[in-house]
Amino acid sequence: MEDPNKQPNSGQTAGENKSLNFIEQIIEEDIRTEKYGKRVHTRFPPEPNGYLHIGHAKSICLNFGLSKKYGGKCNLRFDDTNPTKEDTEYVDSIKEDVKWLGFDWDGEYYASDYFETLYEYAVKLIKKGKAYVCDLTQEEIAATRGTVTTAGTLSPFAQRSIDENLDLFARMRKGEFEDGTKVLRARIDMASPNMLLRDPILYRILHAEHHRTGNDWCIYPMYDFAHGQCDSIEHITHSICTLEFEVHRPLYEWFIKELEIYAPQQIEFARLNINYTVMSKRKLLSLVQENVVNSWDDPRMPTICGLRRRGYTPEALQNFAEIISVAKRDNVIDVSLLEHCLREDLNKKAQRVMAVLNPIKLILTNYPENGEELLDAVNNPEDISTGLRKVPFSRELFIDQDDFMEVPQHKFFRLSPGNEVRLKSAYIIRCNDVIKNADGSIKELHCTYDANTRTGLSDSNRKVKGTIHWVSVRHAVEIETRLYDKLFLPENPEDIEEGEDFRSNLNPDSLKITSSFAEPFIKNMKPLDKVQFERVGYFCVDADSTSEKPVLNKTVGLKGSWQKTV
Repeated sequence: MEDPNKQPNSGQTAGENKSLNFIEQIIEEDIRTEKYGKRVHTRFPPEPNGYLHIGHAKSICLNFGLSKKYGGKCNLRFDDTNPTKEDTEYVDSIKEDVKWLGFDWDGEYYASDYFETLYEYAVKLIKKGKAYVCDLTQEEIAATRGTVTTAGTLSPFAQRSIDENLDLFARMRKGEFEDGTKVLRARIDMASPNMLLRDPILYRILHAEHHRTGNDWCIYPMYDFAHGQCDSIEHITHSICTLEFEVHRPLYEWFIKELEIYAPQQIEFARLNINYTVMSKRKLLSLVQENVVNSWDDPRMPTICGLRRRGYTPEALQNFAEIISVAKRDNVIDVSLLEHCLREDLNKKAQRVMAVLNPIKLILTNYPENGEELLDAVNNPEDISTGLRKVPFSRELFIDQDDFMEVPQHKFFRLSPGNEVRLKSAYIIRCNDVIKNADGSIKELHCTYDANTRTGLSDSNRKVKGTIHWVSVRHAVEIETRLYDKLFLPENPEDIEEGEDFRSNLNPDSLKITSSFAEPFIKNMKPLDKVQFERVGYFCVDADSTSEKPVLNKTVGLKGSWQKTV
C-alpha cells in the first residue's frame, strides 16, 4: 500500500481554474491545508452485479477526472461482497467500459482482497463491546427498528458477553450455522434519528460460491461495513458517492472512528437522472431476462456498452459529464443535451456517405443507358484533410420517397413534377413524368439532367432551391438499417399508477428495421465505424454486419431540440 503522505508528482495548484464545482473547492482547500499531505486519491467502486450505465459514466469521469486534474491517483475497486449476484462477466465488462471511456486505473482492487482484514475489524468491534451476534430473523430485525418517530427495541441478544460473541462469530465463519440464522450487528443507538445507526448488520451468512474466493468464506460483510474500511485500507482521500449515501456518512465515520483507522472524507453529489430513461440495474436486468431488449448492449439500453454499440463516442460522454458538472441536489437532465454532445462530436469526425432509407427509383432518360461516371464527394466538410471519395453515378438512381411529392405543398423545394433540384455532388435534374403501377402507386420517376451543372464545373453555378441525396441503382449496396427511438414513452418511465409496472411505459416502436441502399463506400467500414448518412442522421456499423449485408444502427438524427443558454 502506498505511503499516505506521498506528494503528487503533478497537477494544478489551488485556484488555477476560475470556476470550480463544490467538490473541486473541497479538494483545493484540502490541498491548501495539506489535510492529506496534498494528496488526491479517488476510487471508482462498482458492484459487479450488472453492466454499467450512463449514470456510472458520470461517476467514472468525475473520479478519474479529479485524479488527473490534481495529479493524483484513482483506483478501480470492485465491491464484490454479495456472491449470489456477482460474476466475472460483469467484472470484465466494467473494465472494458472504463478503458473505452478513456481512463486507466492506478490500482485494481476487490473488496474480497480485504475479507480477512474486514473480519479482523469485526472482531475488534466485538472486543470493544461494539458488535454482537444476533439470532433475530430479517423480519424481526426490521420490526424492532422502530420508525422515524419512535425508537427501536434493543435485540434480546445484545447482552451476550464478548467471549460468547467472539465464539459465535468464529463459528459463523466456520460454517456451523445455516443462512439467515445469525448476523453480526454493530451496537450503536436504537433511538438514533438516523435509522441506519440502529444496530446495523455487519455480516450475514451466505453459503454461496464467490467468483474470486470460491467457498473460502460463508459469511460476507455488508456494503456499509466494507465500503469505508476499503477506502481506509487504500488510503483514499476523497470518497465520492452519490447523494443517497449522504445518510450513510455518519455510519461510515462511526466505523472509522471506532476502529481507529485512517479516515478518508466522504463527499456526496447528485446522481445522474435522464428523462425517458430507467437506470436501476435491477430493472435493466429484468428487461434483458424477459427479452424486452436483446441484450445488455442493446442500443436502446442506457448501458455504456449499449451506447457504444449505438454509436456514442467516449468524447461525447466526457463532454456531457463536464457540461452537467456536479450538483448537490437531484435533478433530471434532458436527454436532448446528451444527444447534442454526441452530434457535436460526430459532426467533426463522422465520414459522410449517401444512403436511401425509403427508396423510389428515378431514371434519367437523357443520360446514356450504359453510361456511368465517378463523381467527387467531400468525406467530411468539417475536416477538409479527410479529402474526397469517388461516388459512382449512372442512369438509374434511388432517391428517398420523402424527397418527392406529386402535388407539392407550400414551400416544398424538393422534387416534384416540372420542378428542378440538385442531386448532391452531381447534377441538376428536372422531373418530367411519374410512372405508376396498376394500383396507382409510383413505380418510377422519369427525369432529365443538365450535363452542364455537374458540381465542381466552372459553369455549374446555376441555382435551384433544393438539394437531395441519391444512390446509383447499379452500384447500390443493400444494407439493414436499425432505427432506434426512446425505449420509454413518458419523460418519467417510473411515473406509474398504483398496481402498474414500469414496463407499461415501454415504447412499442423503439426499434424499426428497414432494408435500405447505400453507396459502395459502406463496404469499407467495420463494426463501430461511424457515418453520417447525408441529410438523414448519424449511424454506426453494428457487429451483426456481414460482407454480404452491412447492418447499421441509427445513432442520432441531424437535429435536436436542445439549445445552449447564455
